Amino acid sequence: MEGKFWHARAMTDPHIETAEYGFATAHSLLDDLKSGELSSVELTEALLARIHAVDDTNDGLKSLIAINAEALSDAARADQNPTDLPLHGLPVLIKDNIEANGLPASAGSLALAGRTVVADAPLVKQLRDAGAIILGATNLSEWANIRSGNSTSGWSGINGLTANPWKYPHSAGGSSSGSGAAIAAGLAPLAVGTETDGSIVCPASVNGVVGIKPTVGLVSKQGVIPISSSMDSPGPMARNVPDMALMLEVLAGVRNLVDLCDDESPLRIGVVGQWLSGDDATNAVFDTALTSLAEAGIQLTQVNVTEHSDEIGDAELTILLSELKEDLSAYLASRHGDGVKSLADVVQFNIDNSDLELQHFDQGLLEQALRSGGRDEIYRAAKDKALNWAVNQVLQPGIADFDVLIGTTYGPSWLSSLGNGDNYDAASIITCAPALAGWPIGCLPMGFVDGLPVGMGVVARPRSEADLVRAMGQLERVFGLNDLRPTFIR
Repeated sequence: MEGKFWHARAMTDPHIETAEYGFATAHSLLDDLKSGELSSVELTEALLARIHAVDDTNDGLKSLIAINAEALSDAARADQNPTDLPLHGLPVLIKDNIEANGLPASAGSLALAGRTVVADAPLVKQLRDAGAIILGATNLSEWANIRSGNSTSGWSGINGLTANPWKYPHSAGGSSSGSGAAIAAGLAPLAVGTETDGSIVCPASVNGVVGIKPTVGLVSKQGVIPISSSMDSPGPMARNVPDMALMLEVLAGVRNLVDLCDDESPLRIGVVGQWLSGDDATNAVFDTALTSLAEAGIQLTQVNVTEHSDEIGDAELTILLSELKEDLSAYLASRHGDGVKSLADVVQFNIDNSDLELQHFDQGLLEQALRSGGRDEIYRAAKDKALNWAVNQVLQPGIADFDVLIGTTYGPSWLSSLGNGDNYDAASIITCAPALAGWPIGCLPMGFVDGLPVGMGVVARPRSEADLVRAMGQLERVFGLNDLRPTFIR
């Protein structure tokens, strides 16, 4: 594992004037806001200046699609009306497939550009009710990466390609690309991502941040542009586990997760042999991390589960495309305003605007979904097969004697190449079974390969986010990688 102080070497922050605000923890910012040492307006102004300098330039990160025009006035109201709310006066970002007043909720697609949002999604209301300032919306892989097998993570028709703040030519992952890159770059302390299979874990891993996809259904999906009702889940992203836990408390309406970050009670961890990456250097970092955990007194036991297969991969794709056909059309039909009202409308819009929407890659997955039979017999057979593998052959036997399971997530971020898809050769298969079963999964940094962060994945039982957070808190203390700052290498 390359040194945990990697962030101290060769870092050139594009806007050093605001780095102290950008890389402060959410908890320290909240303490300063509560004490009066810092105002919400001062913090919001600093982060907006940082976004302008780091993100909103020709050679910037492009991690944000839009800024909330009311952010400063919301911050001023927070300063004028102090409360004890858990996120009072703290700016946060949301992924732009989530509806919020004043933001596009475009899923990155020109097909939804200008289609006014008329109400906050429940999760956004929860954030506002907790005192948060909605700062802006983050870029994403268009339609949350379900458009094409040749798609490039982090690219959208509205905002172009999000860069990785460690090395700009490399991928920010997806589909919560902007959320991961923006948090890593210190543009806000907290962000919301969404995941179907890998879309929080991947950008957390390759950007060197922390994220959790909660148990499906724990956080409201209403007002979130869907792919799959059985697999989609919004979740928190942050630069350390306690900050992530704080946001999860708000999003999920649960308590005491932050306290569990400091819990030192014995932890039983299963190390899944099938969850290694395809990259030898990443696996070496993982081995070093395991040694550090064992030396810290954490109980580790090797576990083997049934391998993933092409047959399971095909079944998962059938589930995704079948649910997409019904769920996205239902969402678009009910969304306020003129424009596309169904998946078929989206496909036709892209054809009619192919010079913009299809300039780099096709929409093969959307077209394949359109041809599917929805939740028909083929879908039901695929669902039965996939769930049997995920639950009965992987997760339940794997975790039977443990609090959590761990493995690698992705290798180091790959070079982005528009039109040539993503290089997932180094990815492990850790996200697949939890996605199919709706189980929670988290990711946190465990080390570096060639100056790029790589992450460890942690899986817990459904609705056992307490175990997940407790484990991630212990792992983070051992690794000591909770104050990473990107190198911003162009």
